[in-house]
Amino acid sequence: MKTLYTLVFVLSITIGAFGQGSKLNKADKKYDKYSYIDAIEIYEKVAEKGYKSVELFEKLGNAYYFNGELDKASKWYGELFALNQEVDSEYYFRYAQALKAEGNYEKSNQYMELFAQKTDDSRAKLYQQNKDYLTDIDAVSGKYTMDKTDVNSEFFDYGPTFFGKQIVFTSSRSEGNQYTKIHDWTKQNFTDLFVASMDNDGKLGSVENFSKTVNTKFNESSPVFTKDGKTMYFTRNNYNDGKKRKSDDKVIMEKIYKAELVNGEWTNVKEVPFSNDNYKTAHPTLSPDEKTMYFASDMPGSFGFSDLYKVSIDSNGKFGTPENLGPNINTEGRETFPFVDADNNLFFASDGHPGLGGLDIFEAKSANNSFEKPLNVGKPLNSPMDDFGYVTNKDGLGFFSSNRDGGSGYDDIYTFTVCTHTLSGLITDVDTKEILPNAKVILFDDKMNQISETTASEKGAYSFKIECNKKYYVRASKEEYETNEKPFGPVTKTGESKLDIELKRNIFPVEVGTDLGKILGVSIIYFDLDKWNIRPDAAEDLEKIIAVMNQYPNMIIDIRSHTDSRQTHKYNELLSDRRAKSTLEFMVKNGINRNRLTAKGYGETQLVNNCSDEVPCSEADHQKNRRSEFIVLKM
Repeated sequence: MKTLYTLVFVLSITIGAFGQGSKLNKADKKYDKYSYIDAIEIYEKVAEKGYKSVELFEKLGNAYYFNGELDKASKWYGELFALNQEVDSEYYFRYAQALKAEGNYEKSNQYMELFAQKTDDSRAKLYQQNKDYLTDIDAVSGKYTMDKTDVNSEFFDYGPTFFGKQIVFTSSRSEGNQYTKIHDWTKQNFTDLFVASMDNDGKLGSVENFSKTVNTKFNESSPVFTKDGKTMYFTRNNYNDGKKRKSDDKVIMEKIYKAELVNGEWTNVKEVPFSNDNYKTAHPTLSPDEKTMYFASDMPGSFGFSDLYKVSIDSNGKFGTPENLGPNINTEGRETFPFVDADNNLFFASDGHPGLGGLDIFEAKSANNSFEKPLNVGKPLNSPMDDFGYVTNKDGLGFFSSNRDGGSGYDDIYTFTVCTHTLSGLITDVDTKEILPNAKVILFDDKMNQISETTASEKGAYSFKIECNKKYYVRASKEEYETNEKPFGPVTKTGESKLDIELKRNIFPVEVGTDLGKILGVSIIYFDLDKWNIRPDAAEDLEKIIAVMNQYPNMIIDIRSHTDSRQTHKYNELLSDRRAKSTLEFMVKNGINRNRLTAKGYGETQLVNNCSDEVPCSEADHQKNRRSEFIVLKM
């Protein structure tokens, strides 16, 4: 009996394993064809039976991950790591992203640390360089106000763009869709382009199919139009003139197409010359002068899953050679859905730069025919899920797409406005109240980084454009007057505010607002690496500052301490604050009234040379940044 029982037991295991293997083979075929929804259904049934393997959990996590359901991907990536077996480093990154979708940033950061230990790709480096990314995102949040639009359905709705007084967007909705062909990957209709009316306040109205000559039985998405409305570039599966083409591995790729408006009909649909059957080109957008197209692609030479490229367009509509935007913009992750605003600033979606989860929207300001370091645009536009497809017009009205919780369907379109504010005022004499023309007025952020500078008019007036939800300082100075500095903000609404500044005549022979140490021929007070104690040479120079302050008992000094660029931003901020307070306490101990001194640390935000984490420098050059300065505020 025992032998018979053992035989039956082994046989049942063999039959069960064979059955599971058959199901897995079927699921793998679905997975390999990107039919993730079908694959998930089979994989999960196998997993429910207690079957466990690295490959099963990898593919289950990936199927949800690539479908944008990061919170569900988190469950299966968690099961993967519970096996305690070796996996590719990419799964540490994907699990970290999936954990963000659940709001578990602490655990996400733990897996990013592990990811950084296993690879040196740019996503790991960006995280290591900016571990305080959540604090930085909070600091820039609130610039935008957003709301749902009335065009969303229970299906995919995304990729809006301006078309005159209308919005054209992508949707897989059934109503109005030209075809009812179901996509194996999504189990929804293939996407068409739809158009919605828009009133003067940006509210969207009735929706209809955009064009029967452009929309086909395959996917169309993400259009952009020239300013004259006669040319459109858009994304479509590799299908034109009734013919479809596949890549070498039998996939119908996405390509960028061009269409022309002739006698009210979109016609002459042709793919752009840099598209290819074996890689994707998608999501075109145009520069303000329409001489450059930006787009996303995974063409050979890309850094990651999807990179951003640019290509020139000459006066005859001929394209140049595409150029990768480089490692400042692109990572080993996904960079996609580019948009360039009226000031040539680049907005795009990325999961490679530090964000709140999934795709986040980033801005890279235009500078010297290139783009600066991308910055997260913050909440509420960004969320723990996918946020992408940012577009805006010159009036500050914009739209974007998101699959965040609370939407109507899989992806939804939201509207937003940019909160802008004007700060203005008058510069006057504090005693006589007379207008002071031609005063120098400087705007600083909350870390005393100079943002803008202007000269007051003949009527003493100045004006700055500022952002909402940020704190500023405004400094006014004029010959023969003491410098005065006032804080302002934050404001939360678009509008105008007044900040008048009064100046007092200066009896001190040197202009207030400059560095006292330089005026008196005293060297800058330096600090040793990672230290904040007063060195003997520094003490000698401080005694000279103290002597001058004793000579002028009404003089008030602002002590500003700085560090070099080594260590983290947060560490340097704390270190410089200790240096500022150390300098202040030394002067108080030596007879200067505490009320005559202010002190603040600025970390590495105001380097005096090009020394940075990216630029190697000598110790002597780093020393120049470890300093305290003495600014005369009042007499």
